Amino acid sequence: MRSTRVALAAVALTITGVSGGAELRFSPDVVGPYRVPVTSLKEARNLTTLQQQFDFSCGSAALATLLTHHYDFPVNEQAVFAAMFQHGDQAKIRREGFSLLDMKNFLAARGFQADGFEAPLDALVKAKIPAIALVNEKGYNHFVVVKGVKDGRVVLGDPAFGTRAMSRHDFEAIWSEKILFVVRSHQNIAHFNRPVDWKVVPRAPLEAGLRGSIDMVRFMRNGGDF
Repeated sequence: MRSTRVALAAVALTITGVSGGAELRFSPDVVGPYRVPVTSLKEARNLTTLQQQFDFSCGSAALATLLTHHYDFPVNEQAVFAAMFQHGDQAKIRREGFSLLDMKNFLAARGFQADGFEAPLDALVKAKIPAIALVNEKGYNHFVVVKGVKDGRVVLGDPAFGTRAMSRHDFEAIWSEKILFVVRSHQNIAHFNRPVDWKVVPRAPLEAGLRGSIDMVRFMRNGGDF
């Protein structure tokens, strides 16, 4: 019986502060205790997306996310907020939040050339560059970073929620202005469709299974004899 237990490597599992992204500690009979780092879902969502500090600061958080994680230019949301607030129309910013012009001026002062373009998502895919987009969800305007587009899905850096994904159809529905704010310079260092962003938002197992079944049906219909 003892050899069976050893062969099966019965493991005593102790969970310590997992909700805060602490660790899992395993204590196998043979090899002794060891620890495995654990990242909570909330922490994972915020790994490559910076959170906004105020209700009206999604623009500064989106811009900080774009620079830090897509152009290798580390800057925190507070620094972006302070600079844009200082040089912008403060009353309007408090009332409506930051504008694309505020972002353009901030970037220009740091050597980045940026503009807003009315263009489809496929333009980002072709150029392999990220963008900031204005979406409207439940009546609220909100800036997000378009981190990647593939397989009918869009992965977003949402300053209020963290990294998330939605179907391309659903994104198109909330992206009412169809404006993409992109950095025209520095395209040679831009990061787009990074695995680290998609890793946080995997497809649901059921959805993946259904897609696989549909693909198999299509294959069988077009594939001739078995």
